Amino acid sequence: MPQQWEYKTLEPPKGLTKRETVDPTDELNRLGTEGWELTETISYDGGGTKLLVFKRPVPHE
Repeated sequence: MPQQWEYKTLEPPKGLTKRETVDPTDELNRLGTEGWELTETISYDGGGTKLLVFKRPVPHE
């Protein structure tokens, strides 16, 4: 059976400039301990990150 994945998105905290205002390292490490892997970032056209996209394997039952 092919590997199945579940996905999650996280919106980094931003200021009025739409750019990141807080380093998300602690949150990324927490998600990593839960099995989430950062796979992609989706950016604004004017700069800054809009969404972080994560995936992890769906547990087999």
